[in-house]
Amino acid sequence: MIKKIALATAFMTLTACQSAYYSAMESVGVHKRDILVDRVEETKESQQDSQQEFQSALERLSTLINFDGGDLQDAYEQLNDDYESSLAAADEVSTNIDKVEDVAEALFDEWADELEEYQSAALKRESSKKLRATERQFEQLLRSMRASEAKMQPVLESLQDNVLYLKHNLNAQAIAAIKGEFTNLKRDIQVLIDDMNRSIEDSNRFIEQMNQN
Repeated sequence: MIKKIALATAFMTLTACQSAYYSAMESVGVHKRDILVDRVEETKESQQDSQQEFQSALERLSTLINFDGGDLQDAYEQLNDDYESSLAAADEVSTNIDKVEDVAEALFDEWADELEEYQSAALKRESSKKLRATERQFEQLLRSMRASEAKMQPVLESLQDNVLYLKHNLNAQAIAAIKGEFTNLKRDIQVLIDDMNRSIEDSNRFIEQMNQN
């Protein structure tokens, strides 16, 4: 019960902080629509950064499975650094997606509430139509973002397994075992990158549409 109360309190505090932030930004002429566009752009950029980190880790593994002498401890440390960088980049993507979803909900709630302030039925219908269209496009974007986000965790887990195995077995047999996992990991990373590219394309379309409106 205490844990539930603490979580509820934290959520209410976060919600209050977000509301205060949006109000403060609006007071200087930056509206929720502007914040949403900025956050979608930030998420897109973090996805691109994440792609680079995963690709770097894959290239490191590719070099490792062709290891023909040298310091395996050094090879492990480099691979571990790549894993840690991939993990941090993935966390940044998830954080940014959460921020996008938060401001979008605030924007759509505000838009729906303000429909009731219209005196002109024609303008109200037109605004309501635009709201529904924007919500549909955003839902597609969010699904795309969440789909690519969901594929990050299995890749991170596989990378971590390889890093741990190499750490515990710094020998030729470890390299052979990692080589056996490489094909599947390479495929999973490519699928993840392809999914992120689709999400990035959806982000570009959404940003363009919001700027036109």
